[in-house]
Formats: sequence, C-alpha cells, structure tokens
Amino acid sequence: MPSNFKGRIGRTVYESKPHWPELPRPRDGAPNIIVMLFDDVGFAHFGCYGSSIATPHIDRLAAGGLRYTNFHTTALCSPTRAALLTGRNHHSVGMRGLANWNTGFPNCTGGVAKSAGTLAEMLGPQGYATFAVGKWHLTPMEETSAAGPFDQWPLARGFDRYYGFLQGETDQFSPELYCDNRPIDPPRTQQEGYHLTEDLVDQAQAMIRGQKSAVPEKPFFAYLCFGACHAPHQAPQAYLDKYRGKFDAGWDNVRQQWYEKQKKLGIIPKDTQLAPRNPGVEPWETLSTDQQRLACRLQEAFAAFLDHTDAQIGRLIKFLEDSGELDNTLILLMSDNGASQEGGPIGVIDTFKWFNGIPEEMSDITGRIDEIGGHKSNSNYPWGWAQVGNTPGKRYKQNTHGGGIRDPLIVHWPKGINDKGAIRDQFHHVTDIAPTVLEIVGVDVPASIKGVAQMPVHGTSLAYTFATTARVEKTRKQTQYFEMYGHRGIWSNGWKAVAFHPPGKPFEKDQWELYHLDQDFSECNDLASALPDKLREMIELWWSEAGQHGVLPLDDRRVELWRPSPVSFTPRNRTRYVLYPPVAHMTGEVSPSLGGRSFTATAELERPHANSQGAIFALGSAHNGIAFYVLGDRLVFDYNLFTKHYKAISGVPLPKGRSTVSVALVKTGDTGHATIAIDGTPCGRVEIPKILRMISSTGMDAGRDPGSPVGDDYAAPFAFEGKIVRLMFDMPERSKRDEKAARSAEAKAAMSRQ
Repeated sequence: MPSNFKGRIGRTVYESKPHWPELPRPRDGAPNIIVMLFDDVGFAHFGCYGSSIATPHIDRLAAGGLRYTNFHTTALCSPTRAALLTGRNHHSVGMRGLANWNTGFPNCTGGVAKSAGTLAEMLGPQGYATFAVGKWHLTPMEETSAAGPFDQWPLARGFDRYYGFLQGETDQFSPELYCDNRPIDPPRTQQEGYHLTEDLVDQAQAMIRGQKSAVPEKPFFAYLCFGACHAPHQAPQAYLDKYRGKFDAGWDNVRQQWYEKQKKLGIIPKDTQLAPRNPGVEPWETLSTDQQRLACRLQEAFAAFLDHTDAQIGRLIKFLEDSGELDNTLILLMSDNGASQEGGPIGVIDTFKWFNGIPEEMSDITGRIDEIGGHKSNSNYPWGWAQVGNTPGKRYKQNTHGGGIRDPLIVHWPKGINDKGAIRDQFHHVTDIAPTVLEIVGVDVPASIKGVAQMPVHGTSLAYTFATTARVEKTRKQTQYFEMYGHRGIWSNGWKAVAFHPPGKPFEKDQWELYHLDQDFSECNDLASALPDKLREMIELWWSEAGQHGVLPLDDRRVELWRPSPVSFTPRNRTRYVLYPPVAHMTGEVSPSLGGRSFTATAELERPHANSQGAIFALGSAHNGIAFYVLGDRLVFDYNLFTKHYKAISGVPLPKGRSTVSVALVKTGDTGHATIAIDGTPCGRVEIPKILRMISSTGMDAGRDPGSPVGDDYAAPFAFEGKIVRLMFDMPERSKRDEKAARSAEAKAAMSRQ
C-alpha cells in the first residue's frame, strides 16, 4: 500500500474510506516567472543602459521595474546558464567552460551535476509549469544526437516542454531546431519570412497560452533564451535598412556618446572614467575607408538583430498584458556575458574563414558587403564596437574585467515592485537569480532530487532590493570569485582584484590589479602598487574561494580540450561511419569528422524513377559546406567554398533502381580533388583550391538538406526521392600535422560559439 494513502481499505468499497493526497501547489498569489536571457549583449547595449540602439520594449520593462548596475555573470555562456538555473557556482556544478568540453576533472564535465538541481527541477514538483525555449548549451555536445543519452537535455532537467537549439550558436534564418527530445525543421523557410527569434516568441506564447487555457490557476516558469545577439548577426532587411549610416561617426565618438548618456541616466556615477581603448582597438580615424565601411555594416547588423529581438519581446509583453498575466509575472531580463571579442580587430563576414586561417581580403568583402546581416553572411563585429557595447569598462566576454562580467539586469513585476523605474547599485551575481526566484515563490531548496542529495545553493537572494528604499541599502552579498580560461577575479566588500591571463603564460607570473569598485566603476585606477597588503589579502581570498568551489586545477588550454572523451560513445577518431538515412542534425561532435582530411563516402541507393533526386548528405550551409546529391539524373558533389562552388558532375546519367555511388575526396597539402563514381566507375572530377580544416558549425543531415542549402542549384529540404539503404564514410587517420590543425580550427570555432 502506498505510504501516502491515509484512507482505509476494507473487503468491499462500502467498508472502505477513500483518500486523495493533496497535490503540490505554490503559495497563494505566487507569480509566473520569465527569465529572458540575451547572448553576448554588453552592459551598455540596451537603450536604458546608454545605447543609441532602439530597444523601446526593454526600456519599458526598465521604466516599470528596476535596473541593476552592479550585476555580474561568469564571462561565458554555458557557465552563466548553469549558475543561473542552479544558484551554484559554475565550477562546482561541472561547467568550468563550454558544454563542449570534458577534461576529466569534476569542474569541467560538459553537463550540470545532478547534485545541483535546476529551477525547473525545484519549481515543477511544487506545482509550476516549466518551459524552456531557445538556446540550451548545457548538454555535452557528444550527447546531442538522436542516440542521446538524454539525461542532460531540458526535459530531463525539469522542464515540461522544450523548443530551441542545443548548441552554442545557430543560423537565425535556418536553425537546427529541437522540440522536446527530437530534431525538427523550422515551420517556415527564410524565403517565407522565417526568423528564429520570432519563432521562439511564438513558441513561448503557445506554451503559456495552452497551459493558462487548461489550468489558469497554475503559474509557469518560462526560461526564454534568445540566439541574439550571438554571431551570426542576422536580421530582417527592414531592420538592417533602419540602421544604415547610424554609426558612421565611428566607435570612438559613439562610445563617448553612450558614456555621456549613461551618466545622464544615472547608470554610472558622474565621476566614472571612460576606460582607455582595449589593446588592439585602433583610433577610428586611422582606419581605411574600406575598413570603416565594413565596421559600420557589421555594427549595423548587430543593432538590427537587437532591435528586432526587442520587437519580439514587445509582442510577448502585449500577449501577457492582453491575457491578464503581466501584473503578476516576475520578468528577469539579462545577458550571459559581456560583448564578444571574437570578431577580431576588423570584424569578419565569414567567421569560418578565420577558423581556417584564411584572411578576409577587403577586395572580396567589398563585393559582398550588402550581404552582411542576411542569410548568406556569418558575421561578427570588430573589437572597437564590442568595447562600445561594454562602455565604460575594459575588455570583453571571456575576461574577468568589467567588460566580460558586468552585465545588465532588469527586473519587472508590477504586483511586487512599487519603486518603478528605479536603479539598484548592490553587487550581485548570476548565482543569485535562483535563490531570488525561490524566495519570491516560497519554495525551499530540496534536500534531494530524484534520490540525489543536493549541494548548498551559493547565491544570495536579491529580493530585498525590490523594496522602495533599497538603493541606499548595502548589498547582502559578501564575496564572489571569478575564473575563465585562467583569467581570475575576486570581489569582496567593494574591492576587486583581477588578473588577465595570456594563454600559456605561467599562472604565477600573471599581473594582478586592484580596484576599489565602490569608487572606481570602470576599473581605471589600479591600486596594486599603492596597497600591496590589500592586494595580497584579496589574492589569498581568491585561492580560498577557488578551493571551496572546485575551481582547481587552473586550466588555460584551448586546442587540447577538443579531444573525444575516452568513455564517449561517439569517438571522433573513428575511421568508418555507417549511417542509415534519413538522419537529422548530426552536430559536429557526433557526425563524421570530414574537415581537413581525405575521405570516401559511399551510398547504396534505390531510385524508383530515372529522375528521382535529392540529397545524399549535406554538411554546412549556404555560407560554406559540402553536399553529395542527385540532381535530375546526374550525380553531383559540391564543395561550397564560401559561396564559390566547386562541383563534380557525372558525365553519364544515374540509372534508376539499385546503384552504388561514391565520392572520394583526396587532400594534397592545402588543396585537393574529388572524384565521383557510379557502381565503381569514375564519372566526374573537380579540383578544390582549399580543403577546409573546419567546415561549418551546422551539422550533417543525411538523406536531405533541410536548412540553409549547401548547394546553389536546389531548394531545401531536398529530401531524397527514393531509399538510401546505407551511407558509409571511410577515412584514414589524420597526420599529426593535420590533426593539430583541425583541433586548432575546432577550438577557434568553439570560442565563437560560446
């Protein structure tokens, strides 16, 4: 008999007494919760934080709620997300860096420890509906295939529903999408007006609408994570047109304007110094005309992306308003780290050229400059504009200076906040979000979840700052450490010590800096030499916190992390893969690794008609990639080298019925050639001027090309009109030189996908 049955069981129902256990319910009046998480948006990027980019709907949330000026993240996406959802420090839960990495140490496993339950795992059993929409990036990438395992996917970590993308980035016009535990295609194409941000808000509204229609008494927790404003920066054309010429004054002038606006808004103290240019950021006037033109277009694309996302937030706010849910919905809107430095000193239009060591020539770029922000570009802006986004601070995402870790936070809750439009200056950290939500809804951290004992929550609730007089109240946070890629930092009682760490440099030789942040918002006055005892005290405190929270061992590796886990079910060093199409969304960590090497792909086909056509496999997108397909009655291999197509086309028709087709790519130095064959007889060849080490962040599809099509002579999804019995990839092991080059390219790509 169940232990929770409090009735009585007799021989018949008439001699028995029924009992219905009480269902878990939140406290009366418990609010809905929405966390809106931006990607790579800096402290200054919202209009209400100083920007000239139009964000009227975000600004409306700020005007009706609170803005925080001293809120901090981890400097990177996966770690911030892990800390946000669990309330624990990211090293403690196994997310030192990206979900792509498993170093064999407890602080870097690629997944979130089961001993650190998520907000969804804590709120769901207490009667909340739980939805996750958008970027996840908390599942080990080698576990994102149809084979799972699924225990680190959103549904296994407490969410009732999921819709979004699992990896660190995706194409905004042709994303690799998942619904719950399965891959899906977008509901429309780019030609039909599709954009991911619009889709994410549509899906969030549908989840909320369905739940509130069925059980209106039940509150919801929605975790809405935009792809914006991570590269690639892509937006509808109308938004791109809106910003033409808006940044022609250059990053020095625009940064000064945003800085002055921040002081006027009260976002920064009036005596705040504007930090000097970061190393590598050149004065605007020293750039060539072509460099300035490129930089402006790249910044325009970023601004359009952010503006378009703000418009979708406006749609969601109106939906909540119209449904009567806005007043009792606690909205927390933030970014996961500072503005990105991954565009380099001049910016990029094709990020994968940089990954492959191919310099972008201005003569090539100027001919494609109007593609920036559209479906044929994969762009990121230069350091100068990233520093503008982090005004008034130093450095960027990945770094533990202010530019990497100080981020905007807006809290909106009409029923619970009376001090509307106010500013809060208390120091807080992303680990404080979960305990804030738990305090507001009246839920305690459980001792165990699914039989796993839970570690203590490290965060400090910031709910006390919702009070009318809270701006003058001292922060309740005592200490917070930071570490990312060997960069370190420690904050305590208004003081901060920080060390910038160049890769490969002995950690003991790093130069620590000391700032009194209560008097030096932008970290401009280094007091390390003047106050050596204070600096020593702070460094010792960092080591103490590092030991307590599992930060050690310090690790500044990049390339070396891109090795398959010794216990992985999907080792990247296989020399043979066998696929049974159709197969969808094989991410780079689980698909055949075709970059920088020779390979042979062989497919056994059954074609019912002489003109049965379709994709055999495709890896990449319209930007760059490789595709093997049947077009009409011809066999085609297309090596798309940054929109220049090198094709081998069969000189004879492909017979209907059963046949075996193959493509053999042979790498010879940096170049190569590909030969296609039908039933073992060669029938076409193409010379390829550059074999890419890293082909694309978009994964492989077999039996179709559903997203942004690699080939330029067919339209998605181009499903194969017949049967592919099996598809085999055979490849020799890479040479040590090629293996090192491939890992270097993969590491660079990973840095961009953070």
